[in-house]
Amino acid sequence: MAASSTARSFLQVAATEEVVSPLRVVQIEGLVILKIIKHCKEFSPALVTGQLLGLDVGSVLEVTNCFPFPIREEDEEIEADGANYQLEMMRCLREVNVDNNTVGWYQSTILGSYQTVELIETFMNYQENIRRCVCIIYDPSRSNQGVLALKALKLSDSFMELYRANSFTGEKLREKNLSWVDIFEEIPIKVSNSALISAFMTELESDTPVTQCDYDRLQLSSNPYMERNMEFLIECMDDLSMEQQKFQYHYRNLSRQQAQQQSWLQKRRAENMARKAAGEEPLPEEDPANPIFKPIPEPSRLESFLITNQISNYCNQINGVAGQSFNRLYLMKALHDN
Repeated sequence: MAASSTARSFLQVAATEEVVSPLRVVQIEGLVILKIIKHCKEFSPALVTGQLLGLDVGSVLEVTNCFPFPIREEDEEIEADGANYQLEMMRCLREVNVDNNTVGWYQSTILGSYQTVELIETFMNYQENIRRCVCIIYDPSRSNQGVLALKALKLSDSFMELYRANSFTGEKLREKNLSWVDIFEEIPIKVSNSALISAFMTELESDTPVTQCDYDRLQLSSNPYMERNMEFLIECMDDLSMEQQKFQYHYRNLSRQQAQQQSWLQKRRAENMARKAAGEEPLPEEDPANPIFKPIPEPSRLESFLITNQISNYCNQINGVAGQSFNRLYLMKALHDN
């Protein structure tokens, strides 16, 4: 009786563990954020990546440590060397009793241009071994404008299901009710520090108010940042136009095929009527061996979805910078009038 109750309790626990609570927040220690910023700014404008380590606790993903990936030349065997480097680093961290559970990776970006097929493939590779993982995106160029451009991303469950099936046709997207805004999910970030670090930061704070003025906040020129955003936006518009041309070409071929099918069907029906009049057996009205009856594959909509996402990102950045610039201009106009 005791053995059966033990077995039932074990099965109940196993069933309970299968229910995974959704990810609500990514809790990052302040030291980890400083490491990410330092690594990305040192090699900017080159793009860098690194490993995130921590714990998956309920609906919170705790990031307690990280380490950078070395930048290699193109002629080196990146995949094999990168895997050996990760294993060696995690072995060293395990020896000094530091969290070595992989919870994702971080990477730098330029003006928020991170929504690519490569990012999705990396997500899917991580998902094969890790139940939940995130990607921390840091943008040094946008951070220079006075904003901490740090965000945590994950793929939506509905998108991952379609990606595994490799079916990004219009019919499948309508069935899943998936649009271009449903590819990535942004998870809120919570910065956490230990009590010792918080006490140390309190000791460093000065009792007297800060008297040094930060004149950089009144800098009126935002042309370089705006120009690069506009250049990237124009490139994305050209890419989106090319994707639309692919779909137009597909639908033209589809219309041409349907017209050929109708013409062939009318000829076959006329031929069958003549065979019936002659007392012969009618021929089938469909011929699978005929090339005009082979379905034309529909182009994938994944690339156009990613480009549309990127266009929206650039527009939001331009809108934010333009709004701040107008505020500074109105402020300077009021000071000039006075």
